[in-house]
Amino acid sequence: MNDRINQRLDWRPNERLAGLPAVGADEHRNGMRHFAASVSIITARAGEQRAGLTATAVCSVTADPPRLVVFVNKNVVANQIVLDSGALCVNVLASEQEEVAKAFAGMIKEVHGDARFGYGVWSEAATGAPVLDAALSSFDCRVIKVFDESTHNAFLCEVLAVRERKDGEALIYLNGGFRSIPQ
Repeated sequence: MNDRINQRLDWRPNERLAGLPAVGADEHRNGMRHFAASVSIITARAGEQRAGLTATAVCSVTADPPRLVVFVNKNVVANQIVLDSGALCVNVLASEQEEVAKAFAGMIKEVHGDARFGYGVWSEAATGAPVLDAALSSFDCRVIKVFDESTHNAFLCEVLAVRERKDGEALIYLNGGFRSIPQ
């Protein structure tokens, strides 16, 4: 069983530091507001049910093999759909897709569930996950490991396909608001 865990079991935390208190959640959130991050829509499909969410907690892990890590709150519907399907798509948004970001973030009052897919034009990836056709880039992924990280699951994903545009400005989230960054 341990051969499937990549954690360094021979490493130990610094005992002197282990007794120091961590910051509170509000202090952490306030500090993270200054961490500029690319805005993505994470999508998945299990059978006929599809779901998505706006996320900034996406990171490249390695290029060879091609892997990403995506953090998803356990309390959102998309989390269970990713678990059920074993796949997801990371759709990196362009600046003109702010309304799509707001829809999938729950910032548009009457838009919930599958109605979010009414924003943007969507197709389907090889994994079955929804792909935003005009995204700056889309990463179709299979989940290879799931890590339980407090309120979130960390999905370690292997990238099966990438689609990208050659134009457009990146949409980022900084200090509580959406911004665009020219390429």
